Amino acid sequence: MYLKEFEIRWNDIDANRHMANSAYISFAAHTRMSFLVENGFDHKVLANHNIGPVVFYEHMYYFKEVFPGKPVSVSLELTGLSDDGMFFEFRHNFYDFKGRNVAHCEMLGAWIDLGERRLIGLPEPLARLFDAIARPEDFKILTKEDTRKYAKKPIDLK
Repeated sequence: MYLKEFEIRWNDIDANRHMANSAYISFAAHTRMSFLVENGFDHKVLANHNIGPVVFYEHMYYFKEVFPGKPVSVSLELTGLSDDGMFFEFRHNFYDFKGRNVAHCEMLGAWIDLGERRLIGLPEPLARLFDAIARPEDFKILTKEDTRKYAKKPIDLK
């Protein structure tokens, strides 16, 4: 499991004087990008392949308030990946300075070709990097159907 620690800054606090929901999302995204960089997916590699990660959804679950003055740690686990590497799923847990689980996030994303603006599977050299990443017991192979499990039909306003 990957773990990253954050200082809670003034701008991470909302009107209720606890950590804002936007800070949770920001810390999760920063954790993912740090994890990817440390596993060979730095900006240069992504630019060379002309790809980038896109987020389909991030579901947050809050358990306890977090206040400024003490750090928060965010974990990351790779919980799903499609056979071609196009789709990926990460799980984050947020821990206060005492190690208590204060929030949970489930995130699903994919890789996009930045020139063609379409989803793509990972190029073979990058797919091998994902193959080396440890997987939790509940890891699953993702399919396109997994990307639609929360999708709702848009409402027609006409």
